[in-house]
Amino acid sequence: MCSSLLAYLLILSQALFQVSCLEFNFSKFEKEDDEHLILSKDSYIALTAIQVTPDVNGASMENLSGRALYKTPFRLYKGNGSTMATFNTTFVLNILSQTSPGGEGLAFIITGDSSLPENSQGKWLGIVNENSNGSSQARVVAVEFDTRKSDDADDVDDNHVGLNINSIHSTNQVSLTRYGFNISGGVDLRVFVGYDGKNLTVIVNEIPILSEPLDLFNHLPEEVYVGFSASTSNYTELNCVKSWEFSGIDIGGEGRNWKWIIRIVVPIAGVSLLVVTAVVLCLRRAPEDEDLEGGRRNIEDQITRSNLAPKKFRLKELKQATGNFSPKNKLGKGGFGTVYKGTWKNKDVAVKRVSKKSHQGKQEFIAEVTTIGNLNHKNLVKLIGWKGRITDAADSKMDGKFEEKEVECVLILGLACCHPNPHYRPSMKTVLQVLSGEAEPPQIPQERPSFVWPAMPPSFSKIDDSLTGSQLTPFTELTDSDSVQLRSAMSEVGELSGEEVDLINRSAKKVKAVDTEKDVGMGEASIQAPKVKTIFS
Repeated sequence: MCSSLLAYLLILSQALFQVSCLEFNFSKFEKEDDEHLILSKDSYIALTAIQVTPDVNGASMENLSGRALYKTPFRLYKGNGSTMATFNTTFVLNILSQTSPGGEGLAFIITGDSSLPENSQGKWLGIVNENSNGSSQARVVAVEFDTRKSDDADDVDDNHVGLNINSIHSTNQVSLTRYGFNISGGVDLRVFVGYDGKNLTVIVNEIPILSEPLDLFNHLPEEVYVGFSASTSNYTELNCVKSWEFSGIDIGGEGRNWKWIIRIVVPIAGVSLLVVTAVVLCLRRAPEDEDLEGGRRNIEDQITRSNLAPKKFRLKELKQATGNFSPKNKLGKGGFGTVYKGTWKNKDVAVKRVSKKSHQGKQEFIAEVTTIGNLNHKNLVKLIGWKGRITDAADSKMDGKFEEKEVECVLILGLACCHPNPHYRPSMKTVLQVLSGEAEPPQIPQERPSFVWPAMPPSFSKIDDSLTGSQLTPFTELTDSDSVQLRSAMSEVGELSGEEVDLINRSAKKVKAVDTEKDVGMGEASIQAPKVKTIFS
């Protein structure tokens, strides 16, 4: 994986060396912005906009044409055109008729020649002239916003958008009348033109107008200029560009200023840093993986050597049982890993998949598997095997929605009450103290307790509060208040039936008369654990 990541990063860094960016944004135009533009004789900046054709009071505006291009060229492709540049541009037009009808129109152009063709006024829109119209030598692609219908140009109407290639005859044109737009109505039109290397798209006021497959390699030179052209005839209009934003990824090119150099160097430096980081992580990861693998082998060896070890399952079997550990079968998550619901030999099972990030100890897991696997009782979950925690025994109907520590506490108490030697089972008061949070739950023994008859009492008077012994408190000390607390604590574990509540009350009253310590055991008042079998993974 590390080698693949390094290869990918090296290819990416090489690609960054081969491309650069051309970006600019004029939110409005000021007089000093003309230093970034190539303006023809009759084009200039006035009233915070580019006047592509003149806006002059009292002077003639008839039969004029103009161009306004960005000064820095854009490299469209390199060599055989196998890799094309891409760009997006957004601009705001405002065209206002001065005659009725107005004329002639404005265009966004991509051209290999920054100069304005002679005699390109009138229907030519400053794109071509009579001599270059239809010739590949024109080297220009335009998106026209035509405001006058020319019969010899096959225009659909006097209010359309068209795609023109080396000609004023559009390869595709769409009337804006159907969208309720009037190009020459003196209203701002926000236009987006995008090229992805294969298709050119035009959007006006957020409405898609046209999208055409277009290979610019076949029509334009490697290096092009982008900008606007416009014209008038005997019919006139004001052709204004009020704002212009351009963003393009071009293919190489020299002469970039420091702004563009920074845009290239910074990403390259970033990729270089990623390469170094990847190398360091890969070198550090190998020993860690070996340690994890070694840890897993060590756990398996210790479980296998135990004479209490349950059946060992193959990973394939567990995948089949859990639907390949499907997320929809997830019951919950604990200290050792995630628990999944499964089916094995027509039985519902819970499969625990141990996580590498487990925050519980290795010895805890080994003890759990080898101990629980040999406990048999109708009220305890049976561990039938392992591959590779006590809350897995919770009722599947709870769908994993429980407080893990509380359930773990109750189940451990259940195990304690099942101790083969009744003298080692916790007293009712001890149970109450654990359930109310006043005492810690007993510890699970590392080895399975043996059944001995007759049951031997402890050989010492005070024993710690665990499965290997407990401080048994005389039941005469269990007051009415204690029984109320016990019922409250038991209700936190789960809902009790009316019979179970009455049984607890009767038990509490009976034991008050007893002056010796008694075990709780698994008597009438025991709470039924869910009858679901468990597999550890």
